[in-house]
Order: sequence, then C-alpha cells, then structure tokens
Amino acid sequence: MAIRNFDRDLCSGCGNCVAACPMDVFRIDETDGKAVVAYPLECVACWGCESFCSEGCIDVSPERARGEMVSPY
Repeated sequence: MAIRNFDRDLCSGCGNCVAACPMDVFRIDETDGKAVVAYPLECVACWGCESFCSEGCIDVSPERARGEMVSPY
C-alpha cells in the first residue's frame, strides 16, 4: 500500500484528497464527514492527496503500490 499513514483525527473533511486523487482512492464518510481510504490498493503514489491535504493527514510512501505505472486516463 502506497499510503503509509492517514491520520483521521487530523482530518477536517475538506475533501481535497478526494478531489485530487486520480484513482478514486478516498471517500468522505457520511457518518462523521471525514475522509477514509476506501480503496488503498488502487493508490499509485502520485502524491496528489498528500500535496493538497491542508491538514497534513496523509503520508504517501516513495515506493509505488504496484510494479507498473497505471495511468488513470
């Protein structure tokens, strides 16, 4: 899994990670309005979520989740 750490306690529920992820890894939990890593194996370590997270909740590994590059387009 390319997402090393996701701290839900810091999450404000802004949705930046959901909007920034080209692989649709994140979702907003309807019960508390915070993000969840719904599909961790789909992460290709593009660092979009980490870059756009205003709270610093997400730490993406420098290694890709898969051996090959998967294009979201």
